[in-house]
Amino acid sequence: MKENHRRVLKITQGALIAALYVVLTVAFAPISFGPLQLRVSEALIILPMFTSAAVPGLFVGCLLANILGGAVIWDVIFGSLATLIGAWLGYKLRANRWLVPLPEIAANALIIPFVLSYGYGLQEIPIPLMTVYIAAGEFLGCFVLGEILGSLLLRNRLSIFDSDE
Repeated sequence: MKENHRRVLKITQGALIAALYVVLTVAFAPISFGPLQLRVSEALIILPMFTSAAVPGLFVGCLLANILGGAVIWDVIFGSLATLIGAWLGYKLRANRWLVPLPEIAANALIIPFVLSYGYGLQEIPIPLMTVYIAAGEFLGCFVLGEILGSLLLRNRLSIFDSDE
């Protein structure tokens, strides 16, 4: 029974994380998309520090947010994969909270400029400059907002997340 309870808990946590990602991205849509973007939802990238359920939750949330936000297919695919890569590597680095957001920042800074340039035709902005723009927005969303969220969650981690992880 305990294993079944843990599985249900993980699925529920992943679904909640996905829903939060979608709501935050869509609610802040004007700043969530484009070459200069700050996704408030990227603060959730700190969650793999607390639960493995955050990895699929963030991936599905990003996928759905991109679809609902009207993203081109290349953004839906590669933007979501960038989040999956960042979340999975962040989970692997969870022993050091300051490293958890870094893979998400790097994955998006390396992938999204190409999506914007070729998927959306934003070729008037050079890819190296877009890389800086995306990295800056990701730094603010993942690291600054993520660390604020992480600090708040650390106080209540045992009552929110499974302590056996």
